[in-house]
Amino acid sequence: MFLAHPVGTLRRPPAPRTSSARHTLSALAAHASLAGLLLCSSMAWAASGQTAATAPPAAARHTTPLPPAVTSALRAAALPPEALALWIAPAQPDAAPWLAHQHTAPFNPASTLKLVTSFAALDLLGPGHLWRTEVYSSGDLRERVLHGNLYLRGGGDPALVTEKLWLLLRRVQALGIERIAGDIVLDRSAFAEPDIDPATFNDEPLRAYNAGPDALLVNFRAQVFAFTPDVVAGVARIRAEPPLAGVQVPATVPLSASSPAIASTASPPPAANAAPAQCGDWRAALRADFSHPLQPRFHGSYPAACGVRHWPLAHPEPRRMAERAVHALWLANGGTLGGQVREGSVPVGATERLVFESPTLAEVVRDANKFSNNVMAQHLLLALNQADGPATFARSRQRLQQWWLQRFGPDLPLPEVGNGSGLSRDGRASALALGRLLQQAYASHAMPDLVASLPASGLDGTLRRSRMGAGLAHLKTGSLRDVQALAGYVHRADGQRLVLVALVNHPNAHAARPALDALVQWAASAERPASR
Repeated sequence: MFLAHPVGTLRRPPAPRTSSARHTLSALAAHASLAGLLLCSSMAWAASGQTAATAPPAAARHTTPLPPAVTSALRAAALPPEALALWIAPAQPDAAPWLAHQHTAPFNPASTLKLVTSFAALDLLGPGHLWRTEVYSSGDLRERVLHGNLYLRGGGDPALVTEKLWLLLRRVQALGIERIAGDIVLDRSAFAEPDIDPATFNDEPLRAYNAGPDALLVNFRAQVFAFTPDVVAGVARIRAEPPLAGVQVPATVPLSASSPAIASTASPPPAANAAPAQCGDWRAALRADFSHPLQPRFHGSYPAACGVRHWPLAHPEPRRMAERAVHALWLANGGTLGGQVREGSVPVGATERLVFESPTLAEVVRDANKFSNNVMAQHLLLALNQADGPATFARSRQRLQQWWLQRFGPDLPLPEVGNGSGLSRDGRASALALGRLLQQAYASHAMPDLVASLPASGLDGTLRRSRMGAGLAHLKTGSLRDVQALAGYVHRADGQRLVLVALVNHPNAHAARPALDALVQWAASAERPASR
């Protein structure tokens, strides 16, 4: 798994006069690996330089004292107790908490909010729910030439990665269509949500985690640049995935002359994903310029000590990425096109040619949560109202509110879900609300899929480097500039599972991870409290 670390120097591309500045896999593993590259808000510690939340008011008092190890870790991180909201309880519905602290106060939950979106989608739509991309044609098909247009109607598939789009187009050609005399028309009418400005959240539109939803979402609206050192040639070879028609990517960039690997061509090649200390800030060294959407440039060099690295970037013209990827992959598959790739609608009377299905909702939830993929979570929320016509966030939130009232009643407020991903400064949830949700989920049909979707501590996803203990917990992570959060299930040696929700909102939230680790370890080993 190649991991994309924050691109701290990337900002909105400057005016043209200045310059500044994810892998061939099995179809199922493909979108998981790309999701891992993107890592979105939880692993990117999103919103570099932005304030996501301030410390909330101390609206709820302690109901139980904090464990000494947690208090000590908070003190070492210069975090006051008021910066923490906490709720730990047995996983059975309505079980009383073992530990609660400011549990009714509204905190920014960051990406732990994806738990609300995920459970609602699993509960309302079922784990086997599918998204469908439909292919239609107009005109006649004679001698492998379609004398008309080909139409791709997106159904909001969150996992239409490069490999899947390639396979879809191969299946079109297997129908006997090799040349299209007219156009390839992309129909995005399944969503009525307007395009968002990817710079809105933190003025960094090229950050892949800022991508917005698209009824025909290709590769998460991200193009991945792969850099592979060729020590003998003195260059790093560049590969871009997916290929985009009209986008001219440089074939190589010079290797750093000072790199030890260049000193001797007999030296063995560096290991892939070399340690950061060896590699340094390789993105900054590239001196990337993305001010021209069709001509990305790298004016610097690539350190050979870095080995193979991948850099996922949102396409500078997100609305046009799908058409450029479809065009390039159609030609790469040996097809020809007389017209262009453009937006439009499937006309009445068009002939249905095939239906291409997504992975199941359970698989999408797994990838969205393991790797905290924001745009996948947004598609999960939009899916709640797709059966009623073109989907919008507003209508999905209405359905979510109805579901919440039926599940939890009027006395437990629904968190502020926004677009369902948690990438927001305005999102709010109480530790109690997330804790009760996790209890309800544990007793529901959705439990196996929801728990399996959460990162396993020290093993995978956004917790693969966690030091709290390998396999000790399955927890959704959340991180913004002023937010650190964990929510999920802790596995005890006595066979009991506890729900744990811990939300930290404070300018020093980045230092809270030792305190959160201590909370998980306490939950895994603490004596059961006496019956009340």
